[in-house]
Amino acid sequence: MAEDQMPSTDIVTLTRHILAQQIRLGPAATGDLTLLLNAIQVTSKFIATNVRKARLINLVGLAGETNVQGEEQKKLDVLSNDIMVNALRASGKTAVLVSEELDEAIIIEKRLRGKYCVVFDPLDGSSNIDAGVNIGTIFGIYKLKEGSEGTINDVLQPGKDMVAAGYTMYGSSANLVLTTGQGVNGYTLDNALGEFILTHPDVRNLFDIKIPQRGKIYSFNEGNSMYFHEPVIKYLESIKYPKNGKAPYSARYIGSMVADVHRTLLYGGIFGYPNDKKSKNGKLRMLYEAFPMAMLTEQAGGVATTGTQRILDIVPTEIHQRCPVFLGSKDDVEDLQSFFKDGQQ
Repeated sequence: MAEDQMPSTDIVTLTRHILAQQIRLGPAATGDLTLLLNAIQVTSKFIATNVRKARLINLVGLAGETNVQGEEQKKLDVLSNDIMVNALRASGKTAVLVSEELDEAIIIEKRLRGKYCVVFDPLDGSSNIDAGVNIGTIFGIYKLKEGSEGTINDVLQPGKDMVAAGYTMYGSSANLVLTTGQGVNGYTLDNALGEFILTHPDVRNLFDIKIPQRGKIYSFNEGNSMYFHEPVIKYLESIKYPKNGKAPYSARYIGSMVADVHRTLLYGGIFGYPNDKKSKNGKLRMLYEAFPMAMLTEQAGGVATTGTQRILDIVPTEIHQRCPVFLGSKDDVEDLQSFFKDGQQ
């Protein structure tokens, strides 16, 4: 019988990891992004704590208001938004904030203004809160345009201009997944230490998350299939009723984008929320849902598209603009794109 191995004492925390990346950049690094990411991880810990005890402190249920999307706000939605706004403002590193829960962008007052803009959904999947399903925070970070002091135009940039993106998923554990444009790293919150610890080892690059080239899972809300356009219907038929004796794909749909994308990044396959006959522009918001998830997917080796266009190339014109989203394993998403190309011929 093999002897029990002692647990590693050389743990890599999120703070240690991003500081190491800063050191590698040398004099070019100012440390501002490091401090901003540290503020985001603090908000994630705070929100995670409140999610765990929501039922005990009466944070489930409706807050009695609707957000800019016309969705009824949950109490945790409102609290999570306040936590994010206050922490990001206090960091002194932000100039513009855009939240799903607020109609207008927040322009940070001059004495606290920094050189970054943060777009975020403070609590994605909040309709699942009462059912105890995994939910999460999604964020993306832009740098101010040259010479700007912070206006709405600084966030109306294509997703490819983001300098960092990520999400924190709250469930059986709190997982923070982050990219700064150099691959994707995953961290898990150790509640005893109060620290996010670098996890998710990969054989190619010890701590990188790499999405498989092809998966076996598709994640679409097929309750809307009567509204889907023909390319999406044909694609779904091709993976549910494959030819040449291939096995059909398995369906997995949670209804929380963070949870569905997290599974897709780890196991491969395809996540899709298309535009359709009912929602002509799709349902997912471009700035703080589609862009961050697309950046993470591409950095993990996958593909993110609207079906006809790379998501990160789109130039937004409104802060709450929507777009169709398909992302996941390279081969799976390219298969879907072929049906859109056939439909254009």
